[in-house]
Amino acid sequence: MSRKMLPLALITVAVFAPLFGRAQAPITLKSVTVDLPDSGRMFPGPGSDAINNNCLACHSAGMVLNQPVLSKSAWQAAVTKMINTYKAPVSEDDAAAIVDYLTRAKGAQ
Repeated sequence: MSRKMLPLALITVAVFAPLFGRAQAPITLKSVTVDLPDSGRMFPGPGSDAINNNCLACHSAGMVLNQPVLSKSAWQAAVTKMINTYKAPVSEDDAAAIVDYLTRAKGAQ
């Protein structure tokens, strides 16, 4: 070992030596439950099957229906983002039905 490396090696040993000789306290895992708000509310009306079956896993109907009015292309972009970015397992047919539903319910006229 070169003389330049010796101080670095000594510092490293001095810093990490206490960790090797001491037994660590055991880690205790504990199960917890979390109650999430659930209004039991579903998307109403015709054509709501696709959005109820796909979107309620992550979003409440109230949260979605309180979004601002958007154009069809903006709703399409939002659904595409959920599929591509957040990996929502939504089929192409369901995605189209979801966009149609959101455009009818919260679309710019």
